[in-house]
Amino acid sequence: MPEIRLGDSLYSCGNGETVLECLERHGVAIPSSCRSGVCQTCLMRALSGDPGSLAKQGLRETLQAQNYFMSCVCRPAENLGVALPDQAGLRTRGRIVEKTFLNERIVRLRYAMDTPVDYRAGQFMNLIGPLGDVRSYSLVSVPGVDEFLEFHILLLPGGRVSGWAYTQAAVGDESEMLGPHGACFYVGGRPEQPMLLAGTGTGLAPLYGIVRDALSQGHTGPIHLYHGALKASALYLVDELRAMAATHPNFNYVPCVFHPEGAAEGMQIGDIKRIVLDREGGVAGWRVFLCGDPELVRELQRACFKAGAGLRDILADSFLPNRSPSKPA
Repeated sequence: MPEIRLGDSLYSCGNGETVLECLERHGVAIPSSCRSGVCQTCLMRALSGDPGSLAKQGLRETLQAQNYFMSCVCRPAENLGVALPDQAGLRTRGRIVEKTFLNERIVRLRYAMDTPVDYRAGQFMNLIGPLGDVRSYSLVSVPGVDEFLEFHILLLPGGRVSGWAYTQAAVGDESEMLGPHGACFYVGGRPEQPMLLAGTGTGLAPLYGIVRDALSQGHTGPIHLYHGALKASALYLVDELRAMAATHPNFNYVPCVFHPEGAAEGMQIGDIKRIVLDREGGVAGWRVFLCGDPELVRELQRACFKAGAGLRDILADSFLPNRSPSKPA
């Protein structure tokens, strides 16, 4: 069985075990979140041995060149010497400059950063909570437009990071972050291309940033944004999005609620997937952004592909639940 060397210690890796699982089994605390090779929280650096191409898949070329890999998906075939990442260029610190409750369960945090962060609206950062828990949150802010980093955080039952953000975080508090990561963002060059965006809950966060980014870059094609929730009170930024639609003729905002109670004029009632497909029909040649609930994202990915959208034009960001029951977000 392969052995993992971290510092001066040597750990035996079980058959089929990942580097992360091996180190955790031996009592070594390693930052992690999604545990499926998406969030990149568990990034490590190989000092010796080959972690394999799968463990590097999706990393920036600059990180791959420095032998960084994701320990949660690395099942080593040979001995590995590893180290926690050199935090220079990967970790940054910010200070909360604004805290706003957007509805009964979602809080907006805006951070002023110690050093500039090179990011795109719609990517995500790994926010390190005060107890060391790490959770991924999408970037709502737009580079070149906003002077802060903005996150929308949904309060989850028992959530360590979301609970802190909702109840304890205050203006002036500092947080460390890792990132940015993710490829779900707007790229210029086809300003006339129609765009479809759909998501539920805080899936709106990256979509809102992507829309603002596209408009700031002069996108002229139609932009259709669908945001869904179980009930009207769970929607948020309704007034802001309606105001944006009023000032940008090519932007159309459609709020969707599953239950009709409390629904205001202009809200669509029913399943957001059905509403999107019924209203849009074919989307051949469109660019599609899907964020939020994994099941919804998968279903709309298939439906949009069948409706004519090219695979390269369907960008998705599923909000994966944390796999550790003791560490909800």
